[in-house]
Amino acid sequence: MFKLTSLNLNGIRSATSKGLEQWIRKSAPDCICVQEVKAQAPDILGKFEALADLPGHFHFAEKKGYSGVGIYSHFEPSEVITGFGTPEFDAEGRYLELRFDTLAHRRSIISCYFPSGSSGEDRQQAKFRFLDLIYPHLHGLKQQREYVLCGDVNIAHREIDLKNWKSNQKNSGFLPRERAWMTGLIEQAGLVDVYRQLHPNTTDEAYTWWSNRGQAYAKNVGWRLDYHLATEGLAAGARTVEIYKDEKFSDHAPITIAYDWSL
Repeated sequence: MFKLTSLNLNGIRSATSKGLEQWIRKSAPDCICVQEVKAQAPDILGKFEALADLPGHFHFAEKKGYSGVGIYSHFEPSEVITGFGTPEFDAEGRYLELRFDTLAHRRSIISCYFPSGSSGEDRQQAKFRFLDLIYPHLHGLKQQREYVLCGDVNIAHREIDLKNWKSNQKNSGFLPRERAWMTGLIEQAGLVDVYRQLHPNTTDEAYTWWSNRGQAYAKNVGWRLDYHLATEGLAAGARTVEIYKDEKFSDHAPITIAYDWSL
């Protein structure tokens, strides 16, 4: 089995100070995709190039202490792709793809951090621009290779994906346009929401993010914002999923899916 984890760190220095590396050693994923690293190369050097003996690769934001994604993997990639060819969002460090190509397979693992629009209308419009740009990229990539995109998508797709859906219909993360984008990615582009493939109707157990306000974590008033989005061939190998909530490394929980395939 191939264990693949996704986690928004909300800062790698913060998450590691809360026991993340020890948990990785116990959980023993083969690969962990991280988002919102909030660090640059000098901050990583000598400290976070590897976690629990997993070597890391990164795409940093130009702005200090902002965004950034990484992938820690037991397996050496054949190619590392930073960014997806859009200057606005590549400067924000939002996309990292590791390719594992052999004579038999062309496969990728992607760590992606979608923008949040919750801070204001300017960022919401940036989020819409990102969605418009990433969709054709993911659709086109699917024609070339199998892949799993792990990441904080910042969208709750359906009503069962957040606790208070009725009061959030006009809020970023649950807007009709965002939800329609997710539907299109699944129904038109043909990607698989792997968690929902395994658990089509789960509600409270599905959440991966909680606001820091109003005891949301303690009361489990959460959202499902973190996904494994896979091509059909790789999604077919998904067997089990765990959202780990016994310890809190971030305002997000790690989601780990075990696949019956290898790189």
